Amino acid sequence: MDVPADQAPLSYLAYTLPPRPEDVTGDEVLDRFLEYVRHLGLTPYAAQEEAILELCADKNVILTTPTGSGKSLVATAAHFLALARQTRSFYTAPIKALVNEKFFALCREFGADNVGMITGDASVNPDAPIVCCTAEILANFALSRGEALDVALVVMDEFHYYSERERGAAWQIPLLTLPQARFVLMSATFGDPTFFARELTRLNGSETAVVSSTERPVPLDFEYRESPLNDTLRELLESRKTPVYLVHFTQRACAEEAQNLTSIEVCSKDEKKAIGEALRGVRFDTPYGKECVRLLRHGIGLHHAGLLPKYRLLVEKLAQRGLLKVIVGTDTLGVGVNIPIRTVLFTQLCKYDGEKSALLRVRDFHQIAGRAGRRGFDTQGSVLVQAPEHVIENQRLENKAGGDPKKLRKMVRRKPPERGYVAWDRAAFEKLLSSQPEPLVSRFSVTHGMLMSLLSRHQHGCRAALHLLRDSHEPARNKKKLRATGLAMFQSLVKAQILEPNDTGGFDVHADLQEDFSLNRALSLFLVEVVSVLDRESPTYALDLLSLVESIVEDPSLVLMRQLDQLKTRRMAELKMAGVEYEERIAELDKVQLPKPCAELLYGTFDMFVTHHPWLSGENVRPKSVARDMIEQFLSFTEYIKEYGLERAEGLLLRYLSDVYKVLVRSVPALAKTPEVEDVEVYLRAMLRATDSSLLDEWESLQQRPSVALEEEPSVATPADRLDVTADQRGFLVLVRSAAFMVVRALARRDFVAAAGCLADGSANDLELALRPYFAEFQGVRSDAAARGPKWFRTVSQDPSGWVIEQVLLAPEGDGFDEETDEVNGSDWFLRFSIDLAACREQGKPVLRLAHAGM
Repeated sequence: MDVPADQAPLSYLAYTLPPRPEDVTGDEVLDRFLEYVRHLGLTPYAAQEEAILELCADKNVILTTPTGSGKSLVATAAHFLALARQTRSFYTAPIKALVNEKFFALCREFGADNVGMITGDASVNPDAPIVCCTAEILANFALSRGEALDVALVVMDEFHYYSERERGAAWQIPLLTLPQARFVLMSATFGDPTFFARELTRLNGSETAVVSSTERPVPLDFEYRESPLNDTLRELLESRKTPVYLVHFTQRACAEEAQNLTSIEVCSKDEKKAIGEALRGVRFDTPYGKECVRLLRHGIGLHHAGLLPKYRLLVEKLAQRGLLKVIVGTDTLGVGVNIPIRTVLFTQLCKYDGEKSALLRVRDFHQIAGRAGRRGFDTQGSVLVQAPEHVIENQRLENKAGGDPKKLRKMVRRKPPERGYVAWDRAAFEKLLSSQPEPLVSRFSVTHGMLMSLLSRHQHGCRAALHLLRDSHEPARNKKKLRATGLAMFQSLVKAQILEPNDTGGFDVHADLQEDFSLNRALSLFLVEVVSVLDRESPTYALDLLSLVESIVEDPSLVLMRQLDQLKTRRMAELKMAGVEYEERIAELDKVQLPKPCAELLYGTFDMFVTHHPWLSGENVRPKSVARDMIEQFLSFTEYIKEYGLERAEGLLLRYLSDVYKVLVRSVPALAKTPEVEDVEVYLRAMLRATDSSLLDEWESLQQRPSVALEEEPSVATPADRLDVTADQRGFLVLVRSAAFMVVRALARRDFVAAAGCLADGSANDLELALRPYFAEFQGVRSDAAARGPKWFRTVSQDPSGWVIEQVLLAPEGDGFDEETDEVNGSDWFLRFSIDLAACREQGKPVLRLAHAGM
């Protein structure tokens, strides 16, 4: 085999392909792929080898083997087989993070030209022979194109998501609508595959091989513990059964437990020193970053969706280097989080499932437990389950009583939690161990969007819709309801004149849907329509447009909850100062509502919009003000986190703002963007990049062909830590303005300590002394919208080494300020700051030094 030196091992598999695809046989593909496996120094497990053999024999494959048993290698073999025959294959997974991970892995194996990815945000190389996407994306393709879709082989990873209440239909639709494709269905907790084996063969006429194995590369031992959690962890540390993943089911519980663990000596001095060395160059410049780095220096990592992506990635890198002994995280571990673990420790066996608290399903337990045991490192993995905390405490008290009846009678037993708790015991644990995963249950439903996709086919759309409802995996009694629902939806589309009969006896679709309607946000089209209604001459046009964007983005529930809490706190203080009785104050608090900018316009316009687009009847607009609130208050990301106490939800806020920015950039027509709207774009982009560029870098990289690193990065620092914050001059200027105004806001509160804290070398006493003449003449400093205007901020100089900027201080209304002319009268106080660009690059944020405060 001739592999160019500058290409191996980047696209090794691409050069392993048979030279004449038209003559390729299954045996030849098998031989060449196994040669690649030997090149990697691997010996396939029996189940892997069997599955690859069945693939090369042109069969569907259902692969149900434990976590860590190499299902990814089988998926790679499937893509290799399709590529060797010059056909197209798809890889699907339940979450975008897994799709991204697989995309880059396949780029390394097959070369970037051969691999594409399609997400709801963007797509890269979408016509590639190998495509990575979420199940929802493939389902949309299958609905709109069916047998016309260019696909010969589909790999569906984590197939147990078929039973998910909200998303299960997306895993079923490709099975029903792509008879031209063979399937590889993979899951560690598949359950009984008999039904699916029969269905796949019925669908595409190919035999279906079921490859099952319970043999794990690293066997597990299981234990139920009735000792306090800290004692259990100490034993694990002493017996070197680390790293340990401590499983909680809420982000709050993760944070509190991680804090509790700092009382345990997790790492030695030398190990802490090694962690400190690894953290060189890593920035922890957000409010919760200080807590994260403190925990990391103890050898404890946090991992949950509330953290910034750069902090989660850092924990994964440190864990991969063996530097962390304990990782405290949520049950996302079961979805394939990239953390090597020897021991999984469950703190409880119940969780809130979105509707109620219940015991873990067998499937969930085994998915999480299966992450224990590191292939190539451990000969044995461990799974431990803690007894309920109150049970452990009561047992301790009983032992302390020593069987004395008098002491036992006086003993005050701890009660179980009143909320979020369902009792479990050793028997429940043993039942989870011995039980098979629950059968996969069909979650099929029909929607207007589904019908629109089917009926938009050029031919036989109605027939395709009927076949889909008929062939769904629902029980017979449910199919009757589905047909009735589908018929009612179809009639509503005809009544709205969206569907009209054509000459062939079918129906034509006359809806002005955007081309990628089913792949992007359902309300993107509504946004385009309602933007045209706004008054471009309004002074609030840019902010109103931002509110329209926010109304079609998913609510960040915790952020809105904290906003409401703050409004209620302020209202309570006002009522108390006014002498209102307690009962009346409580009644008044019930009337407090979150701000909903443009709500009247949005609700009224949306009601009209839905009458013409009835497939959106299940959707609704969600007026809110988060991004707008930040801009109106001129708050940085850090200030906003502190303002609402969102330290444990930095990741949530960042993802929300990132979504808002993406919609603003991609879904708002260019003609609707005034200079003020572009300023909002610049502000959001600069703030996102300065906080954590991970999400933005990923999204922007998808607009271009990605580069694939051949070697591991020598540092655990992420690209966000190495970001040159000064590179984007316009964006940096936005950050500088924000930093300067943070000083103004502190001065408006007469908080000289906070103002000095915004400066690189500020002294509260010096600042107070410099501004004493100002406050002797004026009553205060304005920090409202007028004071934030660009006319009160000026750039004096912009040299390559540093900038000099000035921020004017506005006196209160009627105190040296002419409201009619919007001019300062009799006072021209300002703050002059020098900005060292080298220091800014090093710290990843504007570094301001006060050069002058005066007139």
